[in-house]
Amino acid sequence: MEKPPKPRILPRLKTWRLISVPIKQVGLAKSGDVVDKMTALARPQAAEALEGASVLRKSYLETLNLVERLHRQLLDVIKDELDRRDEREINSVQALLLFNVGDQELTAGELRTRGHYLGSNVSYNLKKLVESGYIHHERSEADRRSVLVRLTPKGEQVRDMLKDLFDRHLGSLEAVGNVGGEDLSGLNVTLKRLERFWIDQVRFRL
Repeated sequence: MEKPPKPRILPRLKTWRLISVPIKQVGLAKSGDVVDKMTALARPQAAEALEGASVLRKSYLETLNLVERLHRQLLDVIKDELDRRDEREINSVQALLLFNVGDQELTAGELRTRGHYLGSNVSYNLKKLVESGYIHHERSEADRRSVLVRLTPKGEQVRDMLKDLFDRHLGSLEAVGNVGGEDLSGLNVTLKRLERFWIDQVRFRL
Protein backbone atom coordinates (compact mmCIF):
# COMPACT_ATOMS: atom_id res chain seq x y z
CA MET A 1 0.00 0.00 0.00
CA GLU A 2 1.35 3.35 -1.03
CA LYS A 3 1.94 6.06 1.54
CA PRO A 4 -0.05 9.30 1.04
CA PRO A 5 2.02 12.24 -0.20
CA LYS A 6 3.21 14.72 2.40
CA PRO A 7 1.46 18.07 2.33
CA ARG A 8 3.41 20.83 0.60
CA ILE A 9 4.56 23.50 3.00
CA LEU A 10 4.47 26.97 1.52
CA PRO A 11 7.21 29.46 2.50
CA ARG A 12 6.18 31.91 5.15
CA LEU A 13 5.53 35.36 3.70
CA LYS A 14 7.12 38.31 5.41
CA THR A 15 4.55 40.72 6.75
CA TRP A 16 5.24 44.41 6.81
CA ARG A 17 3.87 46.44 9.65
CA LEU A 18 2.50 49.67 8.38
CA ILE A 19 2.52 52.66 10.64
CA SER A 20 -0.42 54.90 10.04
CA VAL A 21 0.42 58.59 10.19
CA PRO A 22 -2.31 61.11 9.37
CA ILE A 23 -1.52 63.07 6.28
CA LYS A 24 -2.69 66.30 7.88
CA GLN A 25 -0.12 65.97 10.64
CA VAL A 26 2.68 65.50 8.12
CA GLY A 27 1.51 68.53 6.20
CA LEU A 28 1.33 70.64 9.36
CA ALA A 29 4.81 69.58 10.40
CA LYS A 30 6.28 70.53 7.06
CA SER A 31 4.28 73.75 6.96
CA GLY A 32 5.39 74.66 10.46
CA ASP A 33 9.02 74.15 9.53
CA VAL A 34 8.61 76.46 6.54
CA VAL A 35 6.84 79.09 8.61
CA ASP A 36 9.56 78.98 11.26
CA LYS A 37 12.24 79.43 8.61
CA MET A 38 10.34 82.30 6.95
CA THR A 39 9.77 83.98 10.31
CA ALA A 40 13.46 83.72 11.14
CA LEU A 41 14.32 85.34 7.82
CA ALA A 42 11.69 88.06 8.18
CA ARG A 43 12.68 89.17 11.67
CA PRO A 44 15.74 91.21 10.60
CA GLN A 45 13.74 92.78 7.76
CA ALA A 46 10.88 93.71 10.11
CA ALA A 47 13.32 95.18 12.62
CA GLU A 48 15.00 97.15 9.86
CA ALA A 49 11.62 98.46 8.63
CA LEU A 50 10.63 99.55 12.14
CA GLU A 51 13.98 101.24 12.63
CA GLY A 52 13.60 103.02 9.28
CA ALA A 53 10.11 104.22 10.22
CA SER A 54 11.44 105.54 13.52
CA VAL A 55 14.22 107.47 11.78
CA LEU A 56 11.76 108.92 9.24
CA ARG A 57 9.39 110.02 12.00
CA LYS A 58 12.19 111.73 13.91
CA SER A 59 13.41 113.55 10.78
CA TYR A 60 9.90 114.60 9.78
CA LEU A 61 9.08 116.07 13.20
CA GLU A 62 12.43 117.86 13.23
CA THR A 63 11.65 119.37 9.83
CA LEU A 64 8.28 120.63 11.04
CA ASN A 65 9.94 122.26 14.00
CA LEU A 66 12.65 123.83 11.84
CA VAL A 67 10.15 125.29 9.36
CA GLU A 68 8.29 127.02 12.16
CA ARG A 69 11.48 128.21 13.86
CA LEU A 70 12.95 129.53 10.62
CA HIS A 71 9.85 131.62 9.91
CA ARG A 72 10.00 133.17 13.37
CA GLN A 73 13.73 133.76 13.00
CA LEU A 74 13.23 135.48 9.65
CA LEU A 75 10.71 137.84 11.26
CA ASP A 76 13.27 138.57 14.00
CA VAL A 77 15.91 139.40 11.37
CA ILE A 78 13.48 141.76 9.61
CA LYS A 79 12.50 143.40 12.91
CA ASP A 80 16.17 143.99 13.69
CA GLU A 81 16.61 145.71 10.32
CA LEU A 82 13.53 147.87 10.90
CA ASP A 83 14.94 148.93 14.27
CA ARG A 84 18.31 149.79 12.71
CA ARG A 85 16.56 151.97 10.13
CA ASP A 86 14.38 153.51 12.86
CA GLU A 87 11.25 152.26 11.10
CA ARG A 88 8.78 152.01 14.00
CA GLU A 89 5.49 152.40 12.16
CA ILE A 90 5.14 148.83 10.93
CA ASN A 91 6.07 145.39 12.21
CA SER A 92 8.09 142.62 10.56
CA VAL A 93 5.00 140.74 9.26
CA GLN A 94 3.74 143.88 7.51
CA ALA A 95 7.20 144.64 6.10
CA LEU A 96 7.42 141.11 4.66
CA LEU A 97 3.96 141.56 3.14
CA LEU A 98 5.16 144.74 1.41
CA PHE A 99 8.17 142.85 0.08
CA ASN A 100 5.94 140.10 -1.31
CA VAL A 101 3.71 142.62 -3.07
CA GLY A 102 6.78 144.03 -4.81
CA ASP A 103 6.03 145.74 -8.11
CA GLN A 104 2.78 143.86 -8.63
CA GLU A 105 -0.85 144.87 -8.34
CA LEU A 106 -2.60 142.08 -6.45
CA THR A 107 -5.87 141.21 -4.78
CA ALA A 108 -6.07 140.15 -1.15
CA GLY A 109 -6.81 136.61 -2.32
CA GLU A 110 -3.64 136.52 -4.41
CA LEU A 111 -1.64 137.75 -1.43
CA ARG A 112 -2.97 134.88 0.64
CA THR A 113 -1.99 132.43 -2.09
CA ARG A 114 1.46 133.80 -2.88
CA GLY A 115 2.48 135.00 0.56
CA HIS A 116 0.78 132.18 2.47
CA TYR A 117 -0.90 134.54 4.94
CA LEU A 118 -4.00 133.65 6.89
CA GLY A 119 -7.13 135.42 5.69
CA SER A 120 -7.72 137.43 8.85
CA ASN A 121 -4.06 138.45 9.00
CA VAL A 122 -4.13 139.75 5.42
CA SER A 123 -7.27 141.82 5.99
CA TYR A 124 -5.99 143.30 9.24
CA ASN A 125 -2.49 144.08 7.96
CA LEU A 126 -3.73 145.52 4.68
CA LYS A 127 -6.04 147.83 6.56
CA LYS A 128 -3.17 149.02 8.77
CA LEU A 129 -0.83 149.49 5.80
CA VAL A 130 -3.46 151.46 3.87
CA GLU A 131 -4.10 153.69 6.89
CA SER A 132 -0.35 154.26 7.32
CA GLY A 133 0.15 155.15 3.66
CA TYR A 134 2.25 152.14 2.62
CA ILE A 135 -0.36 150.61 0.30
CA HIS A 136 -2.84 152.06 -2.17
CA HIS A 137 -6.04 150.13 -2.81
CA GLU A 138 -8.91 150.48 -5.25
CA ARG A 139 -11.76 148.43 -6.67
CA SER A 140 -11.00 146.32 -9.71
CA GLU A 141 -12.70 147.58 -12.86
CA ALA A 142 -13.07 144.01 -14.13
CA ASP A 143 -14.57 142.70 -10.87
CA ARG A 144 -16.01 145.26 -8.48
CA ARG A 145 -16.00 142.68 -5.68
CA SER A 146 -12.20 142.52 -5.73
CA VAL A 147 -9.86 145.11 -4.27
CA LEU A 148 -6.49 145.64 -5.94
CA VAL A 149 -3.51 146.74 -3.85
CA ARG A 150 -0.16 148.16 -4.85
CA LEU A 151 2.68 149.87 -3.03
CA THR A 152 2.88 153.60 -2.53
CA PRO A 153 6.30 155.30 -2.68
CA LYS A 154 6.42 154.89 1.10
CA GLY A 155 5.78 151.18 0.77
CA GLU A 156 8.41 150.89 -1.96
CA GLN A 157 11.02 152.24 0.46
CA VAL A 158 10.33 149.35 2.86
CA ARG A 159 10.38 146.87 -0.01
CA ASP A 160 13.78 148.20 -1.12
CA MET A 161 15.02 148.06 2.48
CA LEU A 162 14.30 144.31 2.66
CA LYS A 163 15.74 143.77 -0.81
CA ASP A 164 19.00 145.37 0.36
CA LEU A 165 18.91 143.23 3.51
CA PHE A 166 18.58 139.97 1.58
CA ASP A 167 21.24 141.05 -0.93
CA ARG A 168 23.56 141.75 1.98
CA HIS A 169 22.93 138.23 3.28
CA LEU A 170 24.08 136.80 -0.04
CA GLY A 171 27.53 138.29 0.50
CA SER A 172 28.17 136.15 3.58
CA LEU A 173 25.73 133.27 3.27
CA GLU A 174 28.30 130.80 2.00
CA ALA A 175 31.37 132.13 3.79
CA VAL A 176 29.74 132.55 7.20
CA GLY A 177 26.63 130.37 7.05
CA ASN A 178 28.29 127.54 5.09
CA VAL A 179 25.26 127.43 2.78
CA GLY A 180 25.96 127.34 -0.95
CA GLY A 181 23.88 127.45 -4.10
CA GLU A 182 23.59 123.68 -4.40
CA ASP A 183 22.45 123.45 -0.79
CA LEU A 184 19.68 125.96 -1.42
CA SER A 185 18.63 124.29 -4.67
CA GLY A 186 18.30 120.90 -2.98
CA LEU A 187 16.49 122.45 -0.01
CA ASN A 188 14.02 124.25 -2.26
CA VAL A 189 13.20 121.06 -4.15
CA THR A 190 12.50 119.23 -0.89
CA LEU A 191 10.40 122.06 0.54
CA LYS A 192 8.31 122.28 -2.64
CA ARG A 193 7.64 118.53 -2.46
CA LEU A 194 6.63 118.89 1.17
CA GLU A 195 4.39 121.83 0.28
CA ARG A 196 2.69 119.78 -2.45
CA PHE A 197 2.26 116.89 -0.02
CA TRP A 198 0.52 119.14 2.53
CA ILE A 199 -1.69 120.72 -0.14
CA ASP A 200 -2.80 117.26 -1.26
CA GLN A 201 -3.53 116.30 2.35
CA VAL A 202 -6.08 119.12 2.55
CA ARG A 203 -7.40 118.95 -1.01
CA PHE A 204 -7.97 115.19 -1.13
CA ARG A 205 -8.43 114.68 2.64
CA LEU A 206 -5.78 111.96 2.73
